[in-house]
Amino acid sequence: MAEVAETLVVEGVYCMQCVGKIGRAIGEVDGLLAASANLAGEVSIRYDDARPQTRSAVVEALAGAGFPVSGAA
Repeated sequence: MAEVAETLVVEGVYCMQCVGKIGRAIGEVDGLLAASANLAGEVSIRYDDARPQTRSAVVEALAGAGFPVSGAA
């Protein structure tokens, strides 16, 4: 198993409550090994490269929570 580490940039992060909401939104994503978010709108994720669908699921969960991905850092 090889891990993929990536940082996504999301829109709409204004406070620590937003950071918490992001954590709750992606905390349930199957295959996600680790994640963290910060006030700069950066969401760092790690997942198994054998499960590339995990990234798509994270992006979908973020958008569903009101934090669309605008790019990668």
